[in-house]
Amino acid sequence: MNHIRKPEMTHRGRFLAAVNHQPTDRVPLDYWGVPEFTEKLMKHFGVRGHLDLIKAMDLDCPMGVGGFLVKPGRHGEWDVEMKKIPLPDGSGFYDEPVRHPIGGYETIDEIEASYEWPTTDMFDYSNIKKQCELYHREGFAVEGGYISLTYFYEIIRGTEQMLLDLAGDPELAEYILLKINEFASAHTQKILEAGDGLIDLTQVTDDFGWQNGLLMSPAMIEGYVGKYYDSNIAMAKAFGAKVFHHDDGAIMELVPWIAGKGCDILNPLQWHLSGWDLNRLKAEHGEKLCFHGGVDNQLVLPFQGPEEVKAEVRACIDALYSDSTGYILAPCHNVQAITPIENVLTMFEYAREYGVAK
Repeated sequence: MNHIRKPEMTHRGRFLAAVNHQPTDRVPLDYWGVPEFTEKLMKHFGVRGHLDLIKAMDLDCPMGVGGFLVKPGRHGEWDVEMKKIPLPDGSGFYDEPVRHPIGGYETIDEIEASYEWPTTDMFDYSNIKKQCELYHREGFAVEGGYISLTYFYEIIRGTEQMLLDLAGDPELAEYILLKINEFASAHTQKILEAGDGLIDLTQVTDDFGWQNGLLMSPAMIEGYVGKYYDSNIAMAKAFGAKVFHHDDGAIMELVPWIAGKGCDILNPLQWHLSGWDLNRLKAEHGEKLCFHGGVDNQLVLPFQGPEEVKAEVRACIDALYSDSTGYILAPCHNVQAITPIENVLTMFEYAREYGVAK
Protein backbone atom coordinates (compact mmCIF):
# COMPACT_ATOMS: atom_id res chain seq x y z
CA MET A 1 0.00 0.00 0.00
CA ASN A 2 1.15 3.53 -0.71
CA HIS A 3 0.03 5.65 2.20
CA ILE A 4 0.05 9.36 2.99
CA ARG A 5 -0.13 9.96 6.72
CA LYS A 6 -2.96 12.22 7.85
CA PRO A 7 -3.02 14.29 11.07
CA GLU A 8 -3.40 12.10 14.15
CA MET A 9 -6.90 11.89 15.63
CA THR A 10 -8.09 11.37 19.21
CA HIS A 11 -9.18 7.87 20.20
CA ARG A 12 -12.83 8.93 20.41
CA GLY A 13 -12.61 10.92 17.20
CA ARG A 14 -11.06 8.01 15.33
CA PHE A 15 -13.60 5.48 16.59
CA LEU A 16 -16.63 7.65 15.86
CA ALA A 17 -15.32 8.77 12.47
CA ALA A 18 -15.13 5.12 11.43
CA VAL A 19 -18.68 4.52 12.66
CA ASN A 20 -19.87 7.60 10.76
CA HIS A 21 -18.08 6.46 7.57
CA GLN A 22 -15.65 9.34 7.65
CA PRO A 23 -11.94 8.84 6.83
CA THR A 24 -9.58 8.15 9.72
CA ASP A 25 -5.83 8.70 9.95
CA ARG A 26 -5.30 4.99 10.64
CA VAL A 27 -7.49 1.98 11.22
CA PRO A 28 -9.08 2.24 14.70
CA LEU A 29 -8.11 -0.49 17.16
CA ASP A 30 -10.22 -2.17 19.85
CA TYR A 31 -9.46 -4.97 22.34
CA TRP A 32 -11.58 -7.71 23.90
CA GLY A 33 -10.00 -10.33 26.16
CA VAL A 34 -10.72 -12.75 28.99
CA PRO A 35 -9.59 -11.55 32.45
CA GLU A 36 -6.62 -13.91 32.56
CA PHE A 37 -5.18 -12.57 29.32
CA THR A 38 -5.92 -8.96 30.25
CA GLU A 39 -3.95 -9.51 33.47
CA LYS A 40 -1.00 -10.72 31.38
CA LEU A 41 -1.16 -7.55 29.33
CA MET A 42 -1.30 -5.39 32.44
CA LYS A 43 1.75 -7.13 33.84
CA HIS A 44 3.57 -6.72 30.51
CA PHE A 45 2.88 -2.97 30.41
CA GLY A 46 3.28 -2.45 34.15
CA VAL A 47 -0.18 -0.96 34.66
CA ARG A 48 -3.21 -1.61 36.84
CA GLY A 49 -6.73 -1.07 35.59
CA HIS A 50 -8.42 -1.28 32.20
CA LEU A 51 -8.18 2.42 31.32
CA ASP A 52 -4.46 2.55 32.05
CA LEU A 53 -3.93 -0.56 29.90
CA ILE A 54 -5.81 0.90 26.93
CA LYS A 55 -3.83 4.14 27.21
CA ALA A 56 -0.52 2.23 27.45
CA MET A 57 -1.40 0.24 24.32
CA ASP A 58 -2.61 3.35 22.45
CA LEU A 59 -5.94 1.73 21.54
CA ASP A 60 -9.25 3.34 20.61
CA CYS A 61 -11.55 1.21 22.77
CA PRO A 62 -14.84 2.73 23.93
CA MET A 63 -15.25 2.73 27.71
CA GLY A 64 -18.33 1.14 29.28
CA VAL A 65 -20.62 2.86 31.78
CA GLY A 66 -23.66 1.62 33.66
CA GLY A 67 -25.77 1.67 36.79
CA PHE A 68 -24.96 -0.13 40.02
CA LEU A 69 -27.12 -3.03 41.20
CA VAL A 70 -28.43 -2.18 44.67
CA LYS A 71 -30.98 -4.98 45.12
CA PRO A 72 -29.67 -7.31 47.86
CA GLY A 73 -30.13 -11.05 47.97
CA ARG A 74 -30.01 -11.81 44.24
CA HIS A 75 -27.47 -13.25 41.82
CA GLY A 76 -27.44 -10.21 39.55
CA GLU A 77 -30.54 -8.60 38.13
CA TRP A 78 -31.75 -11.87 36.56
CA ASP A 79 -31.02 -13.98 39.68
CA VAL A 80 -28.88 -16.39 37.66
CA GLU A 81 -26.35 -18.27 39.78
CA MET A 82 -22.99 -18.34 38.00
CA LYS A 83 -19.96 -20.50 38.71
CA LYS A 84 -16.37 -20.25 37.54
CA ILE A 85 -15.76 -23.42 35.51
CA PRO A 86 -12.05 -24.26 35.07
CA LEU A 87 -10.86 -24.74 31.51
CA PRO A 88 -9.48 -28.22 30.74
CA ASP A 89 -5.97 -26.90 30.04
CA GLY A 90 -5.82 -25.04 33.36
CA SER A 91 -5.35 -21.65 31.68
CA GLY A 92 -8.29 -19.97 33.36
CA PHE A 93 -12.02 -20.04 34.04
CA TYR A 94 -15.29 -19.25 32.31
CA ASP A 95 -18.35 -18.00 34.16
CA GLU A 96 -21.23 -20.34 33.36
CA PRO A 97 -24.83 -20.46 34.66
CA VAL A 98 -25.37 -23.33 37.10
CA ARG A 99 -29.00 -22.49 37.86
CA HIS A 100 -31.54 -21.12 35.39
CA PRO A 101 -34.22 -19.50 37.60
CA ILE A 102 -37.16 -20.26 35.27
CA GLY A 103 -35.66 -23.33 33.64
CA GLY A 104 -38.01 -25.82 35.24
CA TYR A 105 -41.31 -24.07 34.66
CA GLU A 106 -43.76 -25.13 31.96
CA THR A 107 -46.41 -22.41 32.05
CA ILE A 108 -46.73 -18.64 32.24
CA ASP A 109 -48.69 -18.98 35.48
CA GLU A 110 -45.83 -20.89 37.12
CA ILE A 111 -43.33 -18.22 36.16
CA GLU A 112 -45.61 -15.39 37.29
CA ALA A 113 -46.12 -17.06 40.67
CA SER A 114 -42.47 -17.88 41.34
CA TYR A 115 -40.08 -15.47 39.59
CA GLU A 116 -39.36 -11.81 40.30
CA TRP A 117 -38.61 -10.10 36.99
CA PRO A 118 -35.93 -7.41 37.27
CA THR A 119 -36.88 -3.73 37.34
CA THR A 120 -34.96 -0.49 37.05
CA ASP A 121 -35.63 0.12 40.77
CA MET A 122 -32.87 -2.41 41.41
CA PHE A 123 -30.26 0.04 40.06
CA ASP A 124 -28.61 3.34 40.95
CA TYR A 125 -27.94 5.39 37.81
CA SER A 126 -26.74 8.55 39.57
CA ASN A 127 -23.02 8.22 38.76
CA ILE A 128 -23.30 7.55 35.03
CA LYS A 129 -22.82 11.11 33.82
CA LYS A 130 -19.64 11.46 35.89
CA GLN A 131 -18.33 8.25 34.35
CA CYS A 132 -19.03 9.61 30.86
CA GLU A 133 -17.35 12.93 31.60
CA LEU A 134 -14.24 11.17 32.90
CA TYR A 135 -13.85 9.02 29.79
CA HIS A 136 -14.49 11.92 27.44
CA ARG A 137 -11.80 13.94 29.22
CA GLU A 138 -9.45 11.02 28.70
CA GLY A 139 -10.30 11.10 25.00
CA PHE A 140 -12.37 7.92 24.63
CA ALA A 141 -15.83 7.14 23.29
CA VAL A 142 -18.43 5.88 25.77
CA GLU A 143 -20.65 2.82 25.51
CA GLY A 144 -23.68 2.28 27.75
CA GLY A 145 -26.66 -0.05 27.72
CA TYR A 146 -26.98 -3.66 26.60
CA ILE A 147 -30.06 -5.35 25.15
CA SER A 148 -29.62 -8.98 24.15
CA LEU A 149 -32.96 -10.75 24.26
CA THR A 150 -31.81 -14.26 23.39
CA TYR A 151 -28.79 -14.09 25.70
CA PHE A 152 -30.97 -13.10 28.64
CA TYR A 153 -33.47 -15.81 27.63
CA GLU A 154 -30.67 -18.41 27.61
CA ILE A 155 -29.33 -17.55 31.05
CA ILE A 156 -32.71 -17.55 32.78
CA ARG A 157 -34.19 -20.54 30.90
CA GLY A 158 -31.30 -22.50 29.38
CA THR A 159 -30.22 -22.64 25.73
CA GLU A 160 -31.91 -25.93 24.89
CA GLN A 161 -35.16 -24.92 26.54
CA MET A 162 -35.13 -21.55 24.78
CA LEU A 163 -34.89 -23.24 21.38
CA LEU A 164 -37.65 -25.69 22.32
CA ASP A 165 -39.86 -22.80 23.41
CA LEU A 166 -39.28 -20.87 20.19
CA ALA A 167 -40.02 -23.92 18.05
CA GLY A 168 -42.85 -25.49 20.03
CA ASP A 169 -44.45 -23.07 22.50
CA PRO A 170 -44.74 -19.66 20.87
CA GLU A 171 -47.14 -18.31 23.49
CA LEU A 172 -44.65 -18.97 26.28
CA ALA A 173 -41.73 -17.72 24.19
CA GLU A 174 -43.55 -14.48 23.34
CA TYR A 175 -44.34 -13.91 27.01
CA ILE A 176 -40.73 -14.44 28.11
CA LEU A 177 -39.36 -12.18 25.37
CA LEU A 178 -41.89 -9.48 26.25
CA LYS A 179 -40.89 -9.56 29.94
CA ILE A 180 -37.18 -9.59 29.10
CA ASN A 181 -37.55 -6.63 26.76
CA GLU A 182 -39.64 -4.66 29.26
CA PHE A 183 -36.70 -4.57 31.65
CA ALA A 184 -33.79 -4.53 29.19
CA SER A 185 -35.23 -1.65 27.19
CA ALA A 186 -36.18 0.37 30.28
CA HIS A 187 -32.77 -0.26 31.84
CA THR A 188 -30.93 0.93 28.74
CA GLN A 189 -33.20 3.96 28.49
CA LYS A 190 -32.35 4.87 32.10
CA ILE A 191 -28.64 4.60 31.29
CA LEU A 192 -28.99 6.76 28.18
CA GLU A 193 -31.04 9.33 30.08
CA ALA A 194 -28.48 9.48 32.87
CA GLY A 195 -25.69 9.88 30.31
CA ASP A 196 -27.31 13.14 29.24
CA GLY A 197 -26.16 12.93 25.62
CA LEU A 198 -22.61 11.78 26.44
CA ILE A 199 -23.08 8.09 25.56
CA ASP A 200 -21.79 7.45 22.05
CA LEU A 201 -22.97 3.89 21.46
CA THR A 202 -25.19 1.21 22.94
CA GLN A 203 -25.69 -2.48 22.23
CA VAL A 204 -28.79 -4.00 20.65
CA THR A 205 -27.39 -7.42 20.08
CA ASP A 206 -27.89 -11.20 20.07
CA ASP A 207 -26.22 -14.45 19.12
CA PHE A 208 -28.27 -15.86 16.25
CA GLY A 209 -25.47 -17.93 14.76
CA TRP A 210 -23.26 -20.94 15.41
CA GLN A 211 -20.23 -22.34 13.61
CA ASN A 212 -22.09 -23.53 10.53
CA GLY A 213 -25.09 -21.23 10.14
CA LEU A 214 -28.04 -19.70 11.96
CA LEU A 215 -29.65 -21.15 15.07
CA MET A 216 -33.06 -20.22 13.68
CA SER A 217 -34.45 -18.98 10.40
CA PRO A 218 -34.45 -15.28 9.48
CA ALA A 219 -38.25 -15.45 9.44
CA MET A 220 -38.33 -16.75 13.01
CA ILE A 221 -35.85 -14.08 14.11
CA GLU A 222 -37.98 -11.32 12.60
CA GLY A 223 -41.19 -12.85 13.95
CA TYR A 224 -39.98 -13.08 17.53
CA VAL A 225 -37.66 -10.10 17.99
CA GLY A 226 -38.03 -7.84 14.94
CA LYS A 227 -40.48 -5.49 16.64
CA TYR A 228 -38.18 -5.15 19.65
CA TYR A 229 -35.23 -4.30 17.42
CA ASP A 230 -37.31 -1.60 15.75
CA SER A 231 -38.31 0.05 19.03
CA ASN A 232 -34.96 -0.33 20.80
CA ILE A 233 -32.92 0.98 17.89
CA ALA A 234 -35.29 3.92 17.54
CA MET A 235 -34.87 4.65 21.25
CA ALA A 236 -31.07 4.52 21.03
CA LYS A 237 -30.99 6.89 18.10
CA ALA A 238 -33.35 9.30 19.85
CA PHE A 239 -30.57 9.72 22.41
CA GLY A 240 -27.94 10.18 19.71
CA ALA A 241 -26.31 6.80 20.38
CA LYS A 242 -24.95 4.57 17.64
CA VAL A 243 -26.12 0.94 17.72
CA PHE A 244 -23.50 -1.80 18.14
CA HIS A 245 -24.68 -5.28 17.13
CA HIS A 246 -22.68 -8.33 18.25
CA ASP A 247 -23.57 -11.62 16.54
CA ASP A 248 -21.28 -14.64 16.61
CA GLY A 249 -20.97 -17.38 14.05
CA ALA A 250 -21.78 -17.94 10.39
CA ILE A 251 -24.39 -15.18 10.04
CA MET A 252 -23.57 -13.68 6.62
CA GLU A 253 -27.10 -14.38 5.36
CA LEU A 254 -28.55 -12.32 8.23
CA VAL A 255 -26.46 -9.20 7.54
CA PRO A 256 -29.09 -7.59 5.26
CA TRP A 257 -31.64 -7.89 8.10
CA ILE A 258 -29.16 -6.40 10.59
CA ALA A 259 -28.38 -3.49 8.29
CA GLY A 260 -32.05 -2.99 7.46
CA LYS A 261 -32.96 -2.70 11.12
CA GLY A 262 -30.67 0.31 11.44
CA CYS A 263 -27.72 -1.16 13.32
CA ASP A 264 -24.58 0.95 12.84
CA ILE A 265 -21.75 -1.42 13.84
CA LEU A 266 -21.47 -5.16 13.13
CA ASN A 267 -19.22 -7.38 15.26
CA PRO A 268 -17.38 -9.82 15.45
CA LEU A 269 -17.01 -10.98 11.80
CA GLN A 270 -15.97 -14.62 12.16
CA TRP A 271 -15.12 -14.62 8.48
CA HIS A 272 -13.31 -17.98 8.41
CA LEU A 273 -16.67 -19.70 8.94
CA SER A 274 -18.89 -20.81 6.06
CA GLY A 275 -20.76 -18.21 4.03
CA TRP A 276 -18.62 -15.18 4.87
CA ASP A 277 -17.06 -13.01 2.16
CA LEU A 278 -15.38 -9.84 3.45
CA ASN A 279 -15.13 -8.15 0.07
CA ARG A 280 -18.81 -8.74 -0.65
CA LEU A 281 -19.66 -7.63 2.88
CA LYS A 282 -17.93 -4.30 2.31
CA ALA A 283 -19.33 -3.82 -1.18
CA GLU A 284 -22.93 -4.64 -0.30
CA HIS A 285 -23.23 -3.26 3.23
CA GLY A 286 -20.31 -0.90 3.76
CA GLU A 287 -22.43 2.20 3.24
CA LYS A 288 -24.72 1.31 6.15
CA LEU A 289 -22.53 -0.72 8.50
CA CYS A 290 -19.22 -0.07 10.18
CA PHE A 291 -17.42 -3.40 10.66
CA HIS A 292 -15.74 -4.30 13.95
CA GLY A 293 -13.47 -7.25 14.75
CA GLY A 294 -12.38 -9.74 12.12
CA VAL A 295 -9.04 -10.99 13.48
CA ASP A 296 -9.56 -14.70 14.09
CA ASN A 297 -9.08 -15.91 17.66
CA GLN A 298 -10.11 -19.51 17.18
CA LEU A 299 -7.04 -20.51 15.14
CA VAL A 300 -4.80 -17.59 14.15
CA LEU A 301 -4.25 -15.68 17.40
CA PRO A 302 -3.97 -18.65 19.80
CA PHE A 303 -2.27 -21.26 17.64
CA GLN A 304 -0.32 -19.59 14.81
CA GLY A 305 2.64 -17.23 14.72
CA PRO A 306 3.34 -13.53 14.11
CA GLU A 307 3.58 -13.89 10.33
CA GLU A 308 0.16 -15.52 10.14
CA VAL A 309 -1.19 -12.78 12.41
CA LYS A 310 0.16 -10.16 10.02
CA ALA A 311 -1.46 -11.92 7.07
CA GLU A 312 -4.77 -11.95 8.96
CA VAL A 313 -4.49 -8.23 9.69
CA ARG A 314 -3.70 -7.49 6.03
CA ALA A 315 -6.68 -9.48 4.84
CA CYS A 316 -9.07 -7.61 7.14
CA ILE A 317 -7.67 -4.17 6.32
CA ASP A 318 -7.51 -4.78 2.57
CA ALA A 319 -11.15 -5.88 2.47
CA LEU A 320 -12.79 -3.66 5.08
CA TYR A 321 -10.63 -0.50 5.23
CA SER A 322 -10.12 -0.04 1.51
CA ASP A 323 -11.72 3.42 1.64
CA SER A 324 -9.98 4.45 4.91
CA THR A 325 -13.18 4.29 6.90
CA GLY A 326 -15.95 2.02 8.18
CA TYR A 327 -13.73 -0.54 9.93
CA ILE A 328 -12.46 -1.00 13.50
CA LEU A 329 -9.87 -3.76 13.80
CA ALA A 330 -10.15 -6.05 16.81
CA PRO A 331 -10.04 -9.73 17.72
CA CYS A 332 -13.27 -11.41 16.65
CA HIS A 333 -14.12 -12.14 20.29
CA ASN A 334 -12.36 -12.25 23.65
CA VAL A 335 -8.67 -13.15 23.33
CA GLN A 336 -8.27 -16.43 25.18
CA ALA A 337 -5.83 -17.08 28.03
CA ILE A 338 -3.71 -19.51 26.01
CA THR A 339 -2.95 -16.90 23.33
CA PRO A 340 0.73 -15.89 23.05
CA ILE A 341 1.04 -12.27 24.10
CA GLU A 342 3.42 -11.72 21.15
CA ASN A 343 0.58 -12.43 18.73
CA VAL A 344 -1.70 -9.79 20.22
CA LEU A 345 1.07 -7.20 20.33
CA THR A 346 1.90 -8.05 16.71
CA MET A 347 -1.75 -7.65 15.71
CA PHE A 348 -1.93 -4.10 17.04
CA GLU A 349 1.59 -3.01 16.08
CA TYR A 350 1.27 -4.26 12.53
CA ALA A 351 -2.25 -2.85 12.14
CA ARG A 352 -0.89 0.55 13.17
CA GLU A 353 1.82 0.24 10.52
CA TYR A 354 -0.19 -1.31 7.69
CA GLY A 355 -3.51 0.39 8.38
CA VAL A 356 -2.46 3.99 7.79
CA ALA A 357 -5.03 5.79 5.67
CA LYS A 358 -4.33 6.29 1.99
